[in-house]
Amino acid sequence: MSIARGGPFPEPGDARPASRTPSGLFPAGPPTRPTYREPHPVTGGGVASGGGAAAAWLLLFGLLGTDVVSYAWWTAVAGLLAWLTALVLVHHGDRGVATGVAIVTAGGWSIAAAVVAVRWATSGDWPLW
Repeated sequence: MSIARGGPFPEPGDARPASRTPSGLFPAGPPTRPTYREPHPVTGGGVASGGGAAAAWLLLFGLLGTDVVSYAWWTAVAGLLAWLTALVLVHHGDRGVATGVAIVTAGGWSIAAAVVAVRWATSGDWPLW
């Protein structure tokens, strides 16, 4: 009885089996497409430094306010300037710092909105106009 040739196991006299396409788990060579790298990757340190700078910026502008109305307007202006800076950083600088600035600015605006809402709820008069 003989076993047909061409089965899954090569016989001792057969030529080397044809190579298979690699699965990608163990690359056989350089990638077939180019690999692009970020010029300024987002890092935790960049996000933290942007957040710290924005917090200090909003604090300094918030301290200029003497009452709820001026605090809210100073915070709105400072947040607008911070977001414009973040837009410039996104296009020409570090996107991680821009992310930190945007996140903290949104938080600062939320705090100012809460202060205005509490004043409005307690006095019954819209405080910003």
